[in-house]
Amino acid sequence: MYWQEEEEDGSQFRVPENIVDIHFAISCKQLPVDHAHALSSALRQALPWFAEEREAGLHLIHVAESGNGWERPRGDDELLYLSRRTRLTLRVPQHRVEDAGKLSGQLLDVAGNALEVGKGTVRLLSVSTTLYSRYVAGREGQSEEEFLAELIAELKGAGVRFKKVLCGKENFFETPEGPLITRSLLVAEMPIEDSVRLQEHGVGAHEHKKLGCGLFIPHKPV
Repeated sequence: MYWQEEEEDGSQFRVPENIVDIHFAISCKQLPVDHAHALSSALRQALPWFAEEREAGLHLIHVAESGNGWERPRGDDELLYLSRRTRLTLRVPQHRVEDAGKLSGQLLDVAGNALEVGKGTVRLLSVSTTLYSRYVAGREGQSEEEFLAELIAELKGAGVRFKKVLCGKENFFETPEGPLITRSLLVAEMPIEDSVRLQEHGVGAHEHKKLGCGLFIPHKPV
């Protein structure tokens, strides 16, 4: 954990449209909990440019963590049951918005599950000054301290100003190259312009963004 207790005044900031999120309505009954590689592969087939576009990324599909006694399954062989409100979200540069829109109307095969993509809605990035990434790629055998030190160095090297950084639980995705080890990461109390820049570029290798890693969303306190 990295913690700094200094005050800094914010300023008004207009969010640029360089990078945006596109939220697609979907029709899909279920997906594996570990669907990162399967969904990424389906998207690469549907959108051939996706794999090589450095600023493009995939937000993995999530459902509610808990509710009415139900808890999100954790085993990679278990299933997520999707609701009508579930969305498929891509983060893309502005010049790829029209190309990404061609995903609407396509039927994707995600690990044997049919996922029909509906209408997409473009949204600007958030002005939240506290961001969260569910999955940031690390290395096998890497300690929490080593992981955090490398991410802090990357953030500072990118000119991102922050006061607090906290990493969370370890997770992994199965890929043809072997397990991809990840941890969650919270970056708090940034100037708005730095928050937007972090959302635009994320952290880690661009190929990991295609698997849902290194992308930041607003943190919602429980």
